[in-house]
Amino acid sequence: MCGGSRDGALLRVALANALIAEDNKIEAIAELRRALEFDPDYSAAWKQLGKLLADSGDAAMAMAAYKQGITAAQKRGDKQAEKEMAVFLKRLQKA
Repeated sequence: MCGGSRDGALLRVALANALIAEDNKIEAIAELRRALEFDPDYSAAWKQLGKLLADSGDAAMAMAAYKQGITAAQKRGDKQAEKEMAVFLKRLQKA
């Protein structure tokens, strides 16, 4: 399905979730980045990317992902995702 007519952000996020379940965070991060190439305003993908980056110890990249995710959430009116990412961002900034 990847690379075909059904390829897109939703498919890539689903693949990332499957990779997370297999504890393959590096490939999951790559799939989330691919998802965001299809839809840069997909706030759930930004939130998940930020979490994986933070869990992997890359606080700077996680903060950047959360900031971009907050912007994406604001564009789409996704208040819940915006609030959650703002909380995660503040936690990283304090650490």
